[in-house]
Amino acid sequence: MLRRLALTAVVSLAALATAVPASTATGPVSSGPVSSGFPPSGPVPSAVPTTGPFAAARPSLGPLPLPVPPLPGFLDGGEGKGTGEVNEVLTRLTVSVENTGVAGADGTFELECGPTGGSHPQGQAACDRLAEAGATRAGRQELFRPTPEGTMCTMIHGGDASARIVGTWEGRAVDTTASRRDGCEIARWNSLVPVLPDVR
Repeated sequence: MLRRLALTAVVSLAALATAVPASTATGPVSSGPVSSGFPPSGPVPSAVPTTGPFAAARPSLGPLPLPVPPLPGFLDGGEGKGTGEVNEVLTRLTVSVENTGVAGADGTFELECGPTGGSHPQGQAACDRLAEAGATRAGRQELFRPTPEGTMCTMIHGGDASARIVGTWEGRAVDTTASRRDGCEIARWNSLVPVLPDVR
């Protein structure tokens, strides 16, 4: 008899434990008096689970705002120091000339280009010639290049003038000499006019 009563009590407690969470887990509970009639006087508990694997999906927050890109270099306050600025290459040459027989042509002169300066008597014209030669690959390679050994040159003597040019031309070191002792050297001298004086 006692065994049957204990079994009945356990079953009753299990049924009660199952029913109570289902009625209290969801939805707000009214603070007013409890009514024994139907429908209930308080808010109806929600049938949609709010937790667990069957919970309703929450709305997404949408895309995050993109970061603001940095300002271009030309918007750096008007100082003209943006990253895209390129500094002009400065050319500095020392030109020494002698035995030309032309008044004012002999001497040692300084030539600067970018901007033009120095004591060279034809500074701007000389810078223009250097810029013209520097604009082509052949000009960059040949302007100050000595006559290769073994070159067949005409035996024409163009005078006793000689010159030496030392310095930097568009970032390249220059140290060369020139004369007018034969046809090759005369042509080379003439290609350097007005960096060198025109003695023709």
